[in-house]
Amino acid sequence: MNSIKVKIIRIGNSKGIRLSKSLIEQYNMKDELLLEMKKDSIVIRPAKNARAGWEKSFEKMRLQGDDVLLDKEPELESEWDKEEWQW
Repeated sequence: MNSIKVKIIRIGNSKGIRLSKSLIEQYNMKDELLLEMKKDSIVIRPAKNARAGWEKSFEKMRLQGDDVLLDKEPELESEWDKEEWQW
């Protein structure tokens, strides 16, 4: 495992680190990162899209015929609506 030494810098009232452009590109980091706190370290990872892969899964469901509604169509008007409701 490679290590890179970086300096902690002041960013406004906070402190942070800078990551090189090549490092950001190499690990495909976008606008958000995940920080995982371990006992003696912090792991920085690219944040994955929460819906990544959904499109592919939905297409697979469609091809298998598994993309149908499970609930029956609701009745738009109940007996109460027909008999009791008044404007």
